[in-house]
Amino acid sequence: MSIELELVHSDWAHLDCDALVLVLFQGEEPDALVQSINDQMGGLLTELAASGEWRGGRGELLVLHRPKGLSIRRLVLLGAGVRRDCNGVCLRDRMVSLVRTFRGSNVKCIAIVGWSVFDPMLSIQACAEGILIGLYEPDEYKTQDRRKTMLEKTLFWSDDQGGAPELKKALRCGLILGDLARSLVNQPGNQLNPSRLAEQARAISEKSGLQIEILDEPEMEELGMEALLAVARGSDEPARMIILRHFGADDDSERPVILIGKGVTFDSGGLSLKTAQGMEEMKADKAGACSVLASMKAISQLQVRRNVVGIIPAVENLPSGRAQRPGDVVRSMSGKTIEVLNTDAEGRLILADAMHYAKRLNPKCLVDIATLTGACVVALGHVRAGLFSNDDQLCEELIQASERAGEKFWRLPLDNEYRSFLDSEIADIKNVGKRPGGAITAAKFLQEFVGDTPWCHIDMAGVDMYQEGASSKGPTGFGVRTMVELVSSKSSL
Repeated sequence: MSIELELVHSDWAHLDCDALVLVLFQGEEPDALVQSINDQMGGLLTELAASGEWRGGRGELLVLHRPKGLSIRRLVLLGAGVRRDCNGVCLRDRMVSLVRTFRGSNVKCIAIVGWSVFDPMLSIQACAEGILIGLYEPDEYKTQDRRKTMLEKTLFWSDDQGGAPELKKALRCGLILGDLARSLVNQPGNQLNPSRLAEQARAISEKSGLQIEILDEPEMEELGMEALLAVARGSDEPARMIILRHFGADDDSERPVILIGKGVTFDSGGLSLKTAQGMEEMKADKAGACSVLASMKAISQLQVRRNVVGIIPAVENLPSGRAQRPGDVVRSMSGKTIEVLNTDAEGRLILADAMHYAKRLNPKCLVDIATLTGACVVALGHVRAGLFSNDDQLCEELIQASERAGEKFWRLPLDNEYRSFLDSEIADIKNVGKRPGGAITAAKFLQEFVGDTPWCHIDMAGVDMYQEGASSKGPTGFGVRTMVELVSSKSSL
């Protein structure tokens, strides 16, 4: 998938494009640009509004062919709803709908005017991300009936030439962030196992300038990562630990921000076997890992001036004669013993060893992201990711980053009372608690392995895939925008 995005300042009426897209708000008087277009069309926009055929509501889209008075072939009215409610999420979604409207048509170039609906830089970045998301189709393994989009170029019209350098930078950022994690998440288990994920990471690191280290099973065994290796025992595919490093700070010795992503390339549940329906989308149990890999690529490409380390524990969770059993006790890298009561609660086991490994790197803070619990989906549905933290300042900065990035989170508690649910009679901790508060007890388990390090845990189980009826399909690539914004913004990290 390749598309050209360009910022232009020439007369909008003479833009060479197949469709001119006008972003409009509900209940607003037309500005000078809209009034000019309306006048050239003999008041057609006024007539449409008066008849109720056009209101500008969020999600409205109207295509006018060969509009009278204009030289363009199509004028597209794109409703953004009420201005005060329009943010990055809204604008990104509108661009997705716009691009998908033209699937299968001969529209190769569109020009967008009125796109700066709040902060210009965040607006143009959100638009670029939405266009890339809209172009993506999760059908790469189809040999026929593939949906094709002819769109090759998008022009963003602006009358502010003074801000062009910053706008171009934001446009490039949107292009980078919109084209990353989704295709990796969409790879099925027979195509992307832990070893192949490590190969993908190596190829990405070589192209983007990241340093990479890949630990194999003997190296992990020497480090004492028994919790991670216990999960991997059920599969013939060996585990890998992928470590990506970006040294962007002026001082190489600056303590790094560490991002950790759960990389279960396929999750059957192990001996605690999932139902057939429960396994259908388990190729996406590596979504956290793919988000971290995509984030590290973007951080390097954007030359973020911070030291950042990405850690991806990669395993496959299958049942076999070698698989760990419910009731087994394993010793984690930290030395803590874990009673494994449910082998389908494997993500927290591999993250536990990854977190302890990360602590050895003297991090400034840790952020982990994982499709960790179905309980989080029950709590928050498919709208927001769950957020847990032992540090209020770090949590607030991540939430602010998510708001700028246009991704939704909701903070859940980590009260000490939940820890008793994980008490084991034969080990230091068990890997599952009671059914109530399952997302919280999973986070409490992880908290055991971070110590005093400032830490945020993102449970993205409900937001890793677009749901039926959404404007796009397949994996969402959730988390990339927020993590990149967190480390690239002028925060106190």
